[in-house]
Amino acid sequence: MPTFTAPDGTRLAAHVSGDGPPLVCLPGGPMRDSAYLGTLGGLTAHRRLIRLDLRGTGASEVPRDPASYRCDRLVDDVEALREHLGLERIDLLAHSAGANLAALYTARHPDRVARLTLVAPSVYAVGIQISAEDRLRVARLRGSEPWFGPAFAALEAITAGRATPDSWEAISPFAHARWDETARAFEEADAKEKNAEAAALYAAEGAFSPADTRAALAGFASPVRVLAGEFDISAPPQVMARYAELFPNAEFLIQPGAGHMPWLDDAERFVALVLPVSSP
Repeated sequence: MPTFTAPDGTRLAAHVSGDGPPLVCLPGGPMRDSAYLGTLGGLTAHRRLIRLDLRGTGASEVPRDPASYRCDRLVDDVEALREHLGLERIDLLAHSAGANLAALYTARHPDRVARLTLVAPSVYAVGIQISAEDRLRVARLRGSEPWFGPAFAALEAITAGRATPDSWEAISPFAHARWDETARAFEEADAKEKNAEAAALYAAEGAFSPADTRAALAGFASPVRVLAGEFDISAPPQVMARYAELFPNAEFLIQPGAGHMPWLDDAERFVALVLPVSSP
């Protein structure tokens, strides 16, 4: 497990696995231990995955300054990793909230990113709006599932601003293609693997300047792939299509039957979809 030092002296860790050209991977959560990415459905058979544990998560050190958890401040950590790896340019893959960091890094260092893959990306960094109906429309696709009634009611409460503490747990099935023991274990691990303090500061005031980021991404000509899960209420496909349109050279794909972690839902299909843009 390589370790390296961020500009402010924080020791950071990255996990390397697999064979092939390197692919830097940024986790979501926000601020969840990168362990949940695993092999990304067996992508390690084709690429050498370099999973960054963001500061204060996984094997990375807790910083002296909690304000450094802010997403825009983390851009320097990604650049420090690139320099540590000795790579002039990196292929970058980001999942969910990690896409905010990937967008900011790409906007600030476009010449350092060779290829960009965004999996179910969060939209805060680029300022795209997701409406209640965007989420509910996708949720209705699961109407035949045995858990649908209570989960949909909880989602309606959340989107209407009437959420209770139990509402967020109730909608967990929507994140997965199958609400089975594996999916339940994944959700239970989230609380243990996420740094709650860091997550609360990740999108703090000043973290994002969407108009500036969109303008920068409009000039990013390298290959981009945006992947959405058909059933993902967190990153609805119709919204992800708009995300892809921010780039001049992006391809948008939907993984059928997948939720927010598509590599868990159909590993073989996931690898087939993301590999083309993440390969030299």
